[in-house]
Amino acid sequence: MPDQLLLAVLVGLPFAGALVAMLLPTHARDAAGWLAGGVTLVALALVWVAYPTVSLGGVLRAEIGWMPTLGLDLSLRLDGFAWLFAGLIAGIGFLVVLYARYYMSREDPVPRFFAFLLAFMGSMMGVVLSGNLIQLVFFWELTSLFSFLLIGYWHHTQAARDGARMALTVTAMGGLALFAGVLVLGQIVGSYDLDRVLAAGDVIRAHRFYEPMLVLILLGALTKSAQFPFHFWLPHAMAAPTPVSAYLHSATLVKAGVFLMARLWPVLAGTDAWFWIVGGAGLITLLIGAYIAIFQHDLKGLLAYSTISHLGLITLLLGLNSDLAMVAAIFHILNHAAFKASLFMAAGIIDHETGTRDIRRLSGLNRSMPFTARLALVASAAMAGVPLLNGFISKEMFFAEALTAQGPFATPLGLLPLFAMLASAFAVTYSLRFLHGAFFGPDPVDLPQTPHEPAAWMRFPVEILVLACIMVGVLPAATIGPFLDMGARAVLGDATPVYSLSIWHGFNLPLVMSIIALVGGVLLYLALQRYLQSGREGVPLLRGIEGRRLFERTMVFLSWRLARTLEGLLGTRRLQQQLRLTMGVAVFAAGWAVWHRGFFQGNVPATPVDPVIALVWLVGAGCALGAAWMAKYHRLAALILLGGAGLVVCITYVWFSAPDLAVTQLLVEVVTTVLLLLGLRWLPKRLGAGAGSPVEVVSLSRRLRDLALAIAAGGGMAALAYGVMTRLPPELLADQFLARAYTEGGGTNVVNVILVDFRGFDTLGEIAVLAAVALTVFALLRRFRPAPDSVDLPEQQREQRDHDVADPRRQDGDTVSDWLLVPSVITRMLFPVFGVVAVYLLLRGHDLPGGGFAAGLTLSIAFLLQYMICGADWLEARMVLRPLRWIGFGLLLATLTGAAAWLFGLPFLTTYFAYADLGWLGRLPMASALIFDIGIFALVVGSTVLMLIALAHQSIRGHRAAARPLAKLRATPSSAPSQTAPASPGAGGV
Repeated sequence: MPDQLLLAVLVGLPFAGALVAMLLPTHARDAAGWLAGGVTLVALALVWVAYPTVSLGGVLRAEIGWMPTLGLDLSLRLDGFAWLFAGLIAGIGFLVVLYARYYMSREDPVPRFFAFLLAFMGSMMGVVLSGNLIQLVFFWELTSLFSFLLIGYWHHTQAARDGARMALTVTAMGGLALFAGVLVLGQIVGSYDLDRVLAAGDVIRAHRFYEPMLVLILLGALTKSAQFPFHFWLPHAMAAPTPVSAYLHSATLVKAGVFLMARLWPVLAGTDAWFWIVGGAGLITLLIGAYIAIFQHDLKGLLAYSTISHLGLITLLLGLNSDLAMVAAIFHILNHAAFKASLFMAAGIIDHETGTRDIRRLSGLNRSMPFTARLALVASAAMAGVPLLNGFISKEMFFAEALTAQGPFATPLGLLPLFAMLASAFAVTYSLRFLHGAFFGPDPVDLPQTPHEPAAWMRFPVEILVLACIMVGVLPAATIGPFLDMGARAVLGDATPVYSLSIWHGFNLPLVMSIIALVGGVLLYLALQRYLQSGREGVPLLRGIEGRRLFERTMVFLSWRLARTLEGLLGTRRLQQQLRLTMGVAVFAAGWAVWHRGFFQGNVPATPVDPVIALVWLVGAGCALGAAWMAKYHRLAALILLGGAGLVVCITYVWFSAPDLAVTQLLVEVVTTVLLLLGLRWLPKRLGAGAGSPVEVVSLSRRLRDLALAIAAGGGMAALAYGVMTRLPPELLADQFLARAYTEGGGTNVVNVILVDFRGFDTLGEIAVLAAVALTVFALLRRFRPAPDSVDLPEQQREQRDHDVADPRRQDGDTVSDWLLVPSVITRMLFPVFGVVAVYLLLRGHDLPGGGFAAGLTLSIAFLLQYMICGADWLEARMVLRPLRWIGFGLLLATLTGAAAWLFGLPFLTTYFAYADLGWLGRLPMASALIFDIGIFALVVGSTVLMLIALAHQSIRGHRAAARPLAKLRATPSSAPSQTAPASPGAGGV
């Protein structure tokens, strides 16, 4: 299989599986399980397909052009180190899927669970396989998003919602810091490509921005791996289903932070700053996590804090700036994933079969669940570092590194072996607590369920992982040795040290430390027996110091007190004041720059002012001033004058030979004016000074202030335009567009080629924003209930209006046409004409003025006229209006058009063009940009119609529309009115 295809499938297949799982019915439990299991098995098989290459030191690469000039290509990279993590993600993912099939209740929406799990799996694959740092950050944030959905899967419980919110807040904030650090790192190196970054270690460490960049990147890594002081979120994530804990919190999510630190270790490590930040955070986390784990009464809570401690051990090893410590860190990453995933599954089995995870209620399960007890015994022993198990070997490597660690200060390092033994003794104690508290002692009483062994296939994943713990512990060199060497060489290269994975290195100091830790842990557990059996809450010596409480207080301060203070200082309920503040800040900032830098005449002399265009501009200025003045008295007149100002702008575009802009400006003016007219009716009634006065009294000083602000803003923009146009560089940017528009874009209309080709990515973002705006407008208006007295009309006129609109004897085609004096039959006949013109503008846009945006606005105007003249009932009874499908189809088509270039190894949105000879119809340009333009056309039509529906059902149909629910966007006159249901459109018919 080609490298590019293999890597693309590894990342894309889980997302595709997640999409299919989301489409499955809620009750399709077995189908979702088979789908998830198949996806993870295929991913695992693909990982093994890559093994022959990476085992020999090779690197698989796949690059897809995205924005090459900015260094933002889609790059996938699989070396030995990434292979280890990909194997963990796929291998343990398969075991978790099998386990979850039997763990999840039949009442749970299992397809949704597997969809989230597969999407998270794809995100983690993206993190470990990313060959571009910006791309890595993107997938990094996706892991935070999908872990939030998985942790909050049982969203009906408060604990799940709180745990998910806390995890997302901490890890997402760390992700933002990581993004900033990656941007700085990319600027230091001059590239975001991982290979180039890994080759620039000396340059990075010598740069003056090394320390700020290091802090930002480590913030992202430490938050994700739950390191002090960000460790508090992980225990609260235990509200997730146990398969989530077994996957995210042992092998994947929390390993992302240590993966990033190990991935960038060759270029970031080796400095005092790295030693103190990484090593210090790891040491504190190692001790605090192990100590708190001892006093947890919840099995998963105990495992969560033990996970924090072991992650601290890995982080400490990474912080020691030693090649052997790096090897030990990679080894312990693998060992911890095996025994911790099995322990989480064992805890889930206990919870599933007994109904509780509280150690205070559990005891004696060894008699009713003997197989599970033996599996938990081996996994707990591995976690405690008992000889002949995998945890023992990596623990001895840790002790050896603690004894030989070197750093800027010798005294703290002299205490490191003592801290290492203390943390290891704590590990023995909480392992004994887990094992003895659940499986030994008298038979349990008053359990919610009678304990018994689970289904054999539910226990099978635990058996596989426990077998791995034994095999690695007994035969480390034969089992894990080749993989560990492959991963270490991928990180360290030629600096990979010589190490031994023998289970016996003689009677040496690390062995003595292990014995002391084992004996000390047992004695500590015996000494704490009475205290632990008392069932007291809280942790001795740390009572009152709780991460969750500090987090909640911080969030209350930020989201309540600080936000309220800022809202009181800067906020206002009036839009005018917000706009005044915004424009004032902008004018001040621009004025400050001009004050300090000055404003000088450019190198191009000014041309004489043409009296004709000057007269046109005077008319436009008069319309603008008139609109501002008439807004005080008559909103409709102000809107008409505002349209006059827009028309002057359109004439200006024509005058300066910009027909594309002129057409677009004219169409936009028509659409926005009509939409504003429909919404004008529901603006709040003005507040007058006296009784019955319809006019709001505005002080002269306020109006003069607004006028001065408007003149300053408008004058500033005019001065900016003048300054730009009088400063011509030696080579105009326009020359490049003019020279390349036809040869590379296949079109003679340079403006359209820029929009759909050269700047196609910007256009894609803009239409996405347009779709978001349309959905926002619709969401805001769907439940809008204007009161009869909310309009600025006298009472008698308002009553007459409501009577006319609601009178059932009036014909649909006559309701509004009587007001506008336009025969509805003419409007109906014009609709196909508008459609033909829209298609004409769409097809000609690549060579002549037009395009998808102008065509979409033209067809939107046709719908506007039908609504205004013929009425909503007439139109909706004869046409199927599904604007959401138009929006979705347009956005999807535009995106897929850009992605199609990847199939030919070209960057995103690369255009292909040719001409089709249609005989007497002429030669039709068949550029792929036309498909992109069709997507724009569909989205513009859908967005405009969606906003039109929201406004028209309020404005044209009045109270009758407010009383009848918009159950579907395709409304029918025969639908029975409802007086109680809210006017909110459902999914049907959209």
